[in-house]
Amino acid sequence: MFGRKASMVDKDKALPGRSAALPLTNKHYVSGQPMRGPYSEGLKTAVFALGCFWGAERCFWQLPGVHSTAVGYAGGYTPNPEYDEVCSGLTGHTEVVLVVYDPKVVTLEDLLVVFWQSHDPTQGLRQGNDVGSQYRSAIYLDEQSELDAARESMQRYQAELSDNGYGAITTELALSPDFYFAEDYHQQYLAKNPGGYCGLGGTGVSCPK
Repeated sequence: MFGRKASMVDKDKALPGRSAALPLTNKHYVSGQPMRGPYSEGLKTAVFALGCFWGAERCFWQLPGVHSTAVGYAGGYTPNPEYDEVCSGLTGHTEVVLVVYDPKVVTLEDLLVVFWQSHDPTQGLRQGNDVGSQYRSAIYLDEQSELDAARESMQRYQAELSDNGYGAITTELALSPDFYFAEDYHQQYLAKNPGGYCGLGGTGVSCPK
């Protein structure tokens, strides 16, 4: 439908999108819990982008204390985008995973460890062979205190990367923007399609053991 863009689109050149959300079967294929909510009291949310969202989502739904996950689009301009539009680079969004978790069981720091160890956050607008602004690394959180904790975590991880010859982390850190649920067929894709893979270079994401 569109060609890939390896740069961020200007807001005034972004696709217009649509007013209605994409249809969603509000039941997690693995856990059976709602993806869109409502969520149980005491649960928190975090949004992570670390390359192709198929593999990224699997890294998080496997964790004890994670209530639900969903893949979607965030960080851009186009409301309620479709997958082909995001892949065009003309929405400004990156592929993300919404993680709904119980902080009494799994902490934000635990989630951040999985995030940092599951991808290379130094690659800018790409992840492996998957190229484009939709594959950029990002962390979106609801509270400033959480964002501060993520920034401290990033600084610690940067020190380790630098000691091992890697470059600067390019991960985008911001308070949570609008999250748009991706199409049904993307949700828990690797659970429904165990032999599936992402993009040109496999999943692009390697979950820590």
